[in-house]
Formats: sequence, C-alpha cells, structure tokens
Amino acid sequence: MKDDYYKSRYVFDSKRSIVWKEIVKFESRHIPKDAVVVDLGAGYCDFINNIRSAKKYAVDTSPELQNFAGKDVVAINQPAWNLFEIPNNSVDIVHASNLFEHFTDEELEKVMKEVKRILKKGGKLILMQPNYRLQPKKYFDDPTHKKVFSDAALESFLLFYDFKIVLKMTRFLPFSMRSDSSLIPNFLLPLLVKTYIHSPFKPFAGQMLFVAQNE
Repeated sequence: MKDDYYKSRYVFDSKRSIVWKEIVKFESRHIPKDAVVVDLGAGYCDFINNIRSAKKYAVDTSPELQNFAGKDVVAINQPAWNLFEIPNNSVDIVHASNLFEHFTDEELEKVMKEVKRILKKGGKLILMQPNYRLQPKKYFDDPTHKKVFSDAALESFLLFYDFKIVLKMTRFLPFSMRSDSSLIPNFLLPLLVKTYIHSPFKPFAGQMLFVAQNE
C-alpha cells in the first residue's frame, strides 16, 4: 500500500526540492542551528536534507527512505508513532508536512504521545497541512486522507495537547505544488515560491502552516 502511494500520489519530483528550499528558509526562523530536529513522514527528505541543525532524524515507512536521506540524517524506517530510537525530552523541533490527515484518531493519539515524549519543554511542533476550509472539494481527491483538518480544527487539536500557538498561517501555499509548478522553469521557481509565501494575496491557497510550542 505504501509503495503504491509513492508511485501514484507522491512520485519523486526534482522540483519539489527547489520548492522546499524556500519553505525551509521561511521555517528556519523557528529552528535554531544547534537544534535536534525530527521530520515525521519525511518522504523524499526534502525538508530534513535542507535544514541546518545539530542532529537530524528522518522518520518514514518508505523502504526508499535511506536512499534519499542525507549523510548527516539518521533514517528511522518506522511509523510516526514508533520513535523508540529517540530518547525522552531530547528533541527541539518536530516537523511534519501533509502527514496528520493520513491518520485515524487512534493513530494520531499514538503519534502525539510520542511527540510529547521526545520534545523538550519549550520545543516546537511545526505542521504544514492541507486546510479543508480552503479546498473542501480537493481534500479527499487523495483517498488515503482519513482525518479532516481545517485551521480551526488544527488549532483546537494542538491546544488539546497543551501546545501554545506561536504562528498560525491559514493560507500558506497552494493545495498541491506538483501540478502548479510543473510548467514553471526551475530558475524562476524559487522567486515565485518566496514571493507567494510572503504575499498577503494568495490565490489557490490550500495549505496552512502552524508552529506550536510544547508547554
């Protein structure tokens, strides 16, 4: 099932890394260079390979994880609720992009139990998610989506687990960068992504970004 997902919904695309370099530049203001960072659902490791930090973990069930993780990244080939290799209270940043909507409530409870276990007090959880409120017609185009998250629902979810909201961007990026970037030349893509992220006008927005601090 996981392999089929990578072949159909989440195929490798070299443009994705270009997009992620700009996302990382924006998110880096919340990530100290001496931080220990965990990337849940790391996929092709576009985030974790581009971030500068003291120690980096990539967590994913894909059998290809090790092939994409950088040399400075510890690859953990496990589901997001199985982080036994990471010590208690040892992580500064937990990051996840387009992941939590793929879990049931029971699975999310297990994931958050592990996130709370490994995060230091004051550590941050950074989540980039599709926002159901913005793109309800597209949300279930991906049949593996199990959980509905709007910006209001995600905020309530984080508060329930005793996180303080540090940043809430209800409109961050388009719903999917795969089709939106396919016709854009590589040399123009970084400027367009950077401009979009910082612009108050965001046509076709469908992704939200939350940064929350562990209380």
